Amino acid sequence: MTTSATLETFLAANSDVIACELTSVRGSSPREEGTFMLVALGAIFGTIGGGALEYMVIDHARRLIAEGRAEEAMDVPLGPEIGQCCGGRVKVELRYADAVIRRDYAARLEVEIASTPQVYVFGAGHVGRVLAQMLALLPVRMEVIDTRQDELDQLPPGIAHRRVAMPEAVVRSAPKGSAFVIMTHDHALDFLIAAEALNRLDSPYVGMVGSKTKRAKFASWFVEQGGDKALLQRLVLPIGAQGLGDKRPSVIAVLAAAEVMVQIGGREASNGRTPTPGKQGVASGF
Repeated sequence: MTTSATLETFLAANSDVIACELTSVRGSSPREEGTFMLVALGAIFGTIGGGALEYMVIDHARRLIAEGRAEEAMDVPLGPEIGQCCGGRVKVELRYADAVIRRDYAARLEVEIASTPQVYVFGAGHVGRVLAQMLALLPVRMEVIDTRQDELDQLPPGIAHRRVAMPEAVVRSAPKGSAFVIMTHDHALDFLIAAEALNRLDSPYVGMVGSKTKRAKFASWFVEQGGDKALLQRLVLPIGAQGLGDKRPSVIAVLAAAEVMVQIGGREASNGRTPTPGKQGVASGF
């Protein structure tokens, strides 16, 4: 996911930048109103949806830079005349990104990042490592939790992680609305983490790697420990099943990532906070 540091690096490397923002959207379009991207002569930050519209806007933005002009407005029908078939119409505002505009977009990105859902992956084993890499590409904040430093050391660079002696404590202190994916090396530890997570009624997703047998054992243990049987309906176990029965780590991971995103989106929609990528700015364009 895009970070403030990524934006800072882009702006530091490019003195002449045009900010391109969708200010009006009617009908179907690749992105929503409020989506923006930044265009320099040799680099681009973000996306307004790709395709003919984006290429046209990039061309206009670079023409502004070459001609030393500060702004331009575009009104584009997304039809056959530009090689797209969305059927909608968008207005695009292009402005030279001076210091004020740069600060504005940086602030907007900070707000988006602060409101981005948190996902915790418990376990840095085969499935956990792949899942972490996939979630790192999505509009979530993600952290891998494990008790084993040697497993954490195998994560690719840039993946947020933490060695924790009592992972279940992370659940208790997690931000509101966090999602939890549980796949440690120890079933007992999985159970402790899951029990904490199921009691977080604000969590949109609680998933555990395993089988129907593991689910039955956990359900029995959970109830014996005084857990509310009704909460078990919230538990996704096994994760990434989707009726495929494919046990390869990469397949489980990609299906689990999809489950997480669907449940996060569903929870936000039910709360009247459906995430609108365009209104979240540039980060969601990656």
